[in-house]
Amino acid sequence: MVTWTLLSVAGLFFIMLLSGIVFMKYYVRPTYEMWRWKTNPKFPSAEKVKDEILMMLKGMVTATFCPALALQLAQRGVTKAYCGVGDYGYGYLIISFFGVWIASDFYEFFYHRLGHKFDFFWNIHRYHHQFYNPSPFAVIADEYVDQLVRSAPLLIFPMIFPINMDLMFLQFAIFFYGYGSYLHWGYELNYPDAHHPIVNSAFQHYLHHAISIKNKPYHTGFFFKIWDQLFGSMYDGECFCCKCEQKKVERTKEKWLAIEKPDYSVLLRPSFWFSSNTKKAE
Repeated sequence: MVTWTLLSVAGLFFIMLLSGIVFMKYYVRPTYEMWRWKTNPKFPSAEKVKDEILMMLKGMVTATFCPALALQLAQRGVTKAYCGVGDYGYGYLIISFFGVWIASDFYEFFYHRLGHKFDFFWNIHRYHHQFYNPSPFAVIADEYVDQLVRSAPLLIFPMIFPINMDLMFLQFAIFFYGYGSYLHWGYELNYPDAHHPIVNSAFQHYLHHAISIKNKPYHTGFFFKIWDQLFGSMYDGECFCCKCEQKKVERTKEKWLAIEKPDYSVLLRPSFWFSSNTKKAE
C-alpha cells in the first residue's frame, strides 16, 4: 500500500510537471508561430481541460497498481526481476531493452484495438475519446480498467523472463508517459512529422482521437506505425497535418487572430474545480 501510494504521488508529480510546462507554453501563452503547428486550430475549453485532469487523476490510481505490485514481488524474490547488470551481462540488457520496447508497444496497440472492436472494451475506452481535441493532460485520462490493463506488462514481464527493473521502469516512463504526453500535445514537430515511415507522430494520435470510434480503429498504435500497417488501420484520407496545411496556405495570420483563445486562468481558481456546470469543448 505504501509503495502504491508513493508511486501514485510520484507519477502524479511527473505527469503534472511535464504536462503543465507544455500546457503553459503552448495553450496559455501560444504565439502565431506555435499555432502554425497545432493540429486542430481550435483550443479546448477550460472545462474540457478540467475534465482531462480529473480523469487523469482517476487513471493514475490504477496506472501505478501493477508497478507497485511488481516491486513488492521482486523484493520477495517471486519474479525474475533483477537490478544492475546481474549475471546476464550487457548484451542481454540491450536485447531485453529492445524486446520490452517492441513487445510492450504491440501489447498497447492490440489492447487499444480491442477498445474499438468489442462492446465491452469500447464501453471502457470511450471515455478517453470525449477528448477529441486533447491537451497534454489527456495522456492517462482513462477509466480505471484501461490504465490497469495498460500497465500490466510491468507486472507480467518480470514473471516471464529476467528483466532489469530499473531499465523497464525507465522505458515505460519515457516511451509511454513521456512520449504519450507528446502524442497528446496537440502540436506537431517538424521532425518526425506525420509522413515519417516508422514512427507515429502527434498527428496520427490526434487523428485517432478525432475520427476513431467503435469499429473504426484508426491509428491505435503508440510508437511504431507497423502494427496499424499490418492490421489495416491506417488513415487513408487526405492528409491535413500542419505541414500540408501550411503548404496550402491554411495557417494564415488572419485565421490565427480569428481563433478564440480560452481563458485558462480559471483552472487556478478552487471554485472552478467544485463547479458542476461545465460547457462542451469547442
